[in-house]
Amino acid sequence: MPILSRRTVLSGLSLSAACGLAGCGTSRPPTAANALAFAYPKPASKPLPNSGEASDLSYSAVYGPLESEPYPVPPVKLSEIDPAYLRKNVEYSTREAPGTIVIDTRHKYLYHVEDNGRAERYGVGVGREGFGWSGLATVKNKQEWPDWYPPKEMIERQPEIKKVVTELQSGIGMHGGPRNPLGARAMYLWQDNKDTLYRIHGTVEPWTIGKNVSSGCIRMINQDVIDLYERTPVGTKVVVLSA
Repeated sequence: MPILSRRTVLSGLSLSAACGLAGCGTSRPPTAANALAFAYPKPASKPLPNSGEASDLSYSAVYGPLESEPYPVPPVKLSEIDPAYLRKNVEYSTREAPGTIVIDTRHKYLYHVEDNGRAERYGVGVGREGFGWSGLATVKNKQEWPDWYPPKEMIERQPEIKKVVTELQSGIGMHGGPRNPLGARAMYLWQDNKDTLYRIHGTVEPWTIGKNVSSGCIRMINQDVIDLYERTPVGTKVVVLSA
């Protein structure tokens, strides 16, 4: 299996060192009901123009509030997201078997491959400059409302994180909850029986979907990651295409 590879400034690091810089860290199931506050700057922006892409879904329902979750999942403000990145069932030609996840980092799409040349397509946020990667991985495990354990390298880069983390069962982190950076679900990507520290996870910043914003993880709208989570068993193959 090919080794996951970083592009740009991390190209000289080993896989283990590079993964240590990933922003997702490690996580375990939430152990307390209340998440710590975590402030995310929200850029001021005008409503996005319609991309002209037809939709076969009622997005007001798909991206409405979810009341069956242990924590609130608020409705998505659709005016903040390019319609091209909303969930859609599309034609998709690939040699990958049904059930495989294919991530097109260049175009900011995640495809869940189906039968008959189709796929469920989701918009995603991907790694910013210096944090992109590509290769093959496997979903080793999954968590609902996971705790977040930022790597020490991330805390060194962003010391303000110290204000929102505390001592948890497995180290310094933040309990799962509505303000946790990993959102409502996380799927953990491993390679050759080793945790890459990359995840497919939700986000509390849905307006960042379609952008290069993360520390290498693949972020999704919470409503979308919950949908993908239900379709994705442990052991699923994940293909991350090179940009």
